[in-house]
Amino acid sequence: MTEPRVRRLLPPLCVAAVPAAALLCVRAVDPNEPGHYPACPLLRWTGLYCPGCGGLRGLYALAHGDLAGALRANALAVAAYAAFAVLWAVWLVRAARRGGGMPLPSRAAAWWALGGLVLLFTVVRNLPFGPALAP
Repeated sequence: MTEPRVRRLLPPLCVAAVPAAALLCVRAVDPNEPGHYPACPLLRWTGLYCPGCGGLRGLYALAHGDLAGALRANALAVAAYAAFAVLWAVWLVRAARRGGGMPLPSRAAAWWALGGLVLLFTVVRNLPFGPALAP
């Protein structure tokens, strides 16, 4: 006997509640105004941008329909938001049909490639010729 659809949908719906709450919070409180969110410790102590710097400003811009502003703030974060949304939607459809978890890459090579991409993005945005990637 299969478990009821509502029970299968509960995990993806609960997972969606966390980013939805974060989106509502960031939409309401502008990260461009100082004092609302903590400063990035890496930026504060070293002057270097981490891969997440500008992510909140990008989310704020997305929440207000400004895709170009979001990409200027942190293109990698915007890509990550989009990837999460796609993976979550696939998970929701799978759960509605037959159950199953979020479709994440199972090969180590995929995770190494993702880590390499994040590292490359971080290095390039801190180099003199990478200001287009800096927030």
